[in-house]
Amino acid sequence: MQVQWKGVFPALLTPFTSQDELDLPLFETNLQAQVDAGVSGVIIGGSLGEASTLMTAEKERLVKAATNLLDSSIPVIMNIAEGSTRSAIDQAALAARWGASGLMLLPPMRYKSDDRETVHFFLSVAKSTELPIMIYNNPVDYKIEVTLDMFEQLTSCKNIQAVKESTRDVSNVTRMINRFSGRFKMLCGVDTIAMEEILMGADGWVAGLVDAFPRETVAVYRLLRAGRHQEANQIVKWFLPLLELDLHPKLVQYIKLAAAHQGIGSEYVRPPRLMLEADERARIMAVLDRACASRPVLANYSSIPA
Repeated sequence: MQVQWKGVFPALLTPFTSQDELDLPLFETNLQAQVDAGVSGVIIGGSLGEASTLMTAEKERLVKAATNLLDSSIPVIMNIAEGSTRSAIDQAALAARWGASGLMLLPPMRYKSDDRETVHFFLSVAKSTELPIMIYNNPVDYKIEVTLDMFEQLTSCKNIQAVKESTRDVSNVTRMINRFSGRFKMLCGVDTIAMEEILMGADGWVAGLVDAFPRETVAVYRLLRAGRHQEANQIVKWFLPLLELDLHPKLVQYIKLAAAHQGIGSEYVRPPRLMLEADERARIMAVLDRACASRPVLANYSSIPA
């Protein structure tokens, strides 16, 4: 199906059982909560999905479970985070075979490629597939920045269509719009500055805390797009201590705990990650309990177009 690259796209968690197996029933429970809230698409196997620990067979099961449940109602995007160009091309081919609607593509993992190598990597993968692609630009965590000049070289590839903007520089949204006049759809990739980037013209939001709070996340996005800024801002003021969980190196553990707290996830993670315990777990639980004690009553946002 065609990907519009606008609206809220959850970076889905990968639920595991206590035996370190995929928990597909819980995966489907969370996915249904996202659909009910009104998300515009979902992303499988991203950073929050513990991509680096997933086996190829597990990615296949997750993509197929999502496509079966969604039945083409919204697009399923598979993340590609590979160390070699050949592996990335292979993953793109598998994603198409499994029924994914599009790809999110990171720069090469482990090797810090220079600008020329990074562009060659992106173009090689894009030319190998017909699936639409969103480039993930996150120099803070992955140490490679995709600059405006590099994006200029990617304009020739029609299926490179969108950017997950995670540079932490809100003004980069304006730079991209000024330079490319909408050639690339812009989706904010950092929860704490999503409101600011949407107001600057971002088309969507690749969200993290949506995994635990889908209705609040979609409400913020739709209210902002409808120009109801004060209503959105009131939700964001409440939401901010939760959104800040997305910025920590243990964002997977924190957001999994949040999803478990809301009854749509579990705390199990795949080693080398370990579940939170003692004071650290109590501190995050306190953030969640405080937030839920003052949870806002949401405006009726479902009728607002995504």
